[in-house]
Amino acid sequence: MSTDYTNSNSNNLMAKLVAAASFVAVARGAYPLTTDSNCACYKTNSTVTNYFGYHQFFDFRSMSQYVNATKPIDDFDGNAWAPPTSPYFNSPAWTTYWSIMNWNNTALMGQNDSTLNDATIQMVNSPNNIFFERNTDPGAGYGDTFLTMRTYRHPAGFQSSAEIESLSTAYQYLSIRMLARTKGAPGAITAMFTYRPPPTPQNISQVQEADLEIRTRDPEYSVQYTNQPSWNYFGDIPAATRNVTLTGKKKWSEWIHYRMDWTPGQSTWFVNGQLVSTITFQAPRDPAQVMFNSWSDGGSWSGIMDVGRDAAMQIKWIDMVFNNTERVKQGRCGNVCSIDETTKVGTPVLITGNSPSNGNVPSQPTAGPVGGGGGGGCQSAKYGQCAGKTWNGCKSCAAGSTCRFQNDYYSQCL
Repeated sequence: MSTDYTNSNSNNLMAKLVAAASFVAVARGAYPLTTDSNCACYKTNSTVTNYFGYHQFFDFRSMSQYVNATKPIDDFDGNAWAPPTSPYFNSPAWTTYWSIMNWNNTALMGQNDSTLNDATIQMVNSPNNIFFERNTDPGAGYGDTFLTMRTYRHPAGFQSSAEIESLSTAYQYLSIRMLARTKGAPGAITAMFTYRPPPTPQNISQVQEADLEIRTRDPEYSVQYTNQPSWNYFGDIPAATRNVTLTGKKKWSEWIHYRMDWTPGQSTWFVNGQLVSTITFQAPRDPAQVMFNSWSDGGSWSGIMDVGRDAAMQIKWIDMVFNNTERVKQGRCGNVCSIDETTKVGTPVLITGNSPSNGNVPSQPTAGPVGGGGGGGCQSAKYGQCAGKTWNGCKSCAAGSTCRFQNDYYSQCL
């Protein structure tokens, strides 16, 4: 049944939406666009203000020259050794920051230990499943192309999947965002997450991971947020995970702005700018990687995908501000920037400090030292960690709380 957009109710609704959009644009236009070279640190907008030392933006909206929607390869080893689907994935713009995975779960399945993994289907990650597609969706602002990460159930019975990992394993606190959607058959997981592996696969309880996951067998309004591990030998750990319903009739099959903040003592998730979940229980502490994947292994979490079917996460862009223990910024935060208040995604705005055109030396000591290895100038939220023998994060507490010793490796803001 068609909808008549010419009636008065629709016109009134459209007028309100335009007015609201104009208000947001005016509010966000209050600060001048700038470049990362002019930013000493980045301030995020949330219930607790956080500062980060670095910014990276990966834009997949104008990759027409690299479009190559590949067909699945119906050979297990052929998937692992497939070449990249475009020259972009061999360029410094990609290889400086990311790596495409080709590992498989054969050895893990061979252990026959369901407490570590209950996969029932062989899975292999394939470079062939990561490619650029042309955007055919109506509507301005979505760009010409997007990055696709596909998982496919092959006639031979195995599953090919897609995973990218950051080259750096030293991210320690970040705010990462993506404009993405998930499409396809039941039986898949698509995810954005931080990951620090356990010492050995058998020590699964020591994994540190904050993730956003979509299960394609779930209703299209359901998204899972977790500080892993979410289960142990005794069963599920309810405090580690939240199943959240998307509001406003949103579906994960539509383009959504996802955001995840990993900060001392908590992980926080946003959808289209709205806070949807916060988990303090077993929040990651130590330096980690950033990962994205689309996968299925026939286990209890993903479910089993029908043969010949596929699912994919499609990404327009990835935007992140972060601290990193590999390269620590010293000194005080003179020019404070934001990627939240900008009118142009991926381009920061200067919110305090000096414009590079006026020749002045930055003079706003707003944030103090920033970076994963410092911690002296930032503040942990109440109940967050603030000290410990291996602690590299914030070492002072937000107003109304005090850093209290718990043991040699952990002190908490109480």
